[in-house]
Order: sequence, then C-alpha cells, then structure tokens
Amino acid sequence: MQSEHLEIPGPAGRIELFVDTVAAPKGLALIAHPHPLFGGTAENKVVTTLAKAFRELHCVSVRPQFRGVGGSEGQHDQGEGETDDLLAVLAWARRRYGQDLPVYLAGFSFGAYVVTKVAERLSARGTAARRLVLVGAAAGEIAGLRRYETAAVPRDTIVIHGGKDETVPLVNVLAWAEPLDVPVIVIPGADHFFHRRLHLIRDLVKRLLAP
Repeated sequence: MQSEHLEIPGPAGRIELFVDTVAAPKGLALIAHPHPLFGGTAENKVVTTLAKAFRELHCVSVRPQFRGVGGSEGQHDQGEGETDDLLAVLAWARRRYGQDLPVYLAGFSFGAYVVTKVAERLSARGTAARRLVLVGAAAGEIAGLRRYETAAVPRDTIVIHGGKDETVPLVNVLAWAEPLDVPVIVIPGADHFFHRRLHLIRDLVKRLLAP
C-alpha cells in the first residue's frame, strides 16, 4: 500500500502521518497504533490492515505516529496528550478532505484505548464518530504496564479480540464490555498481534461496515 507521508503541527510539536487516499471518499478513518513504549508504530501490521480495509470501503485513512515515535515530537503522555493529538489530526483531516465526511475511529491495543477517549470527547462536542473499531483493546489490569480505565463506547462499536491474547486477557475486555452491552468478536487461537489472522480482521471490518 503506497501511503502519503506528511507532517503537521500538533499540541506538542510536529506529528508524522501516513495517509491513504481514495477517489471520491465516502468517509474518513483515523487509525491509532499500539503502545509507543513497546515498539508500537503507525506501520504496525494490524494498523495497516485496518487502513487497507477502510480504503476498500472507500474511506481516506489517516495513521498518525504517537508522541516520540518516528518524526512525531513530544513525549509519551499515558493517553492524555495522545488524545489531544488525535483530535488535532482529525481537525486537520476534516479541513483537507471535507467536513461532511462521516468519521470512523479505529485503534489497536493502546491505540484502541486512546480512540475511546477521542470518541468520548467528540460525543461531548456533538460531533460523534459514525462507528468505532477496537482491536485487541487495552482494558483493565495489564501485567507490567498499568490499569486502563477504558471509556464507555456505543453499542454498535466493533470490538475484535484474540482468544489467546497474552497481553490483554480476553476476560478483561469481556468485563469492560458486559455492562455496556457491547458484543465482542473473538477470533479463536489469535494472539495479541493476530499472527496469521490479519485477513480475518480485514474481512470483518469490511463486512460489518459495508453500506
């Protein structure tokens, strides 16, 4: 996938972006990558798989690098500053590609956690995203990292998790989703990074978001 490589100003300095455009876009997808302190980047395979799925749904996909990753300036901020950065990227993308395009928010692991915070902020502003896609979402207590108090999301959120996720136990995500009445799609045998299961993510997103 050939991506446009850009840099834009953000709240903590420069933000590096990868953008995949389509002719006559029908939507705008903002996709967030996994934890930057554990090797997460916008070129992660789950993230690029999500970008491909959205491109095939005729959406522009925007993949920013979090603070301190690649060409993005600033330091890791536990999801707070990262939320501000994603909102700045979304504002830029809307100006560039059209204010009226429906917005989709997608994220993997830590990125999914940040996306829930972005969605919460957008809803509070009266500009809610059309749909959310959360893959391997960080939720609850994660060994060696921290406790994630993942925000509530709409019931039509697409939540995909690996049955053998060794980083975020499936039980964590089920405990978060249960009081929200949000279904969780479990891919049997999949680990946190969905090795040899990436095609299933792509197929699910396309099928569940198709007009």
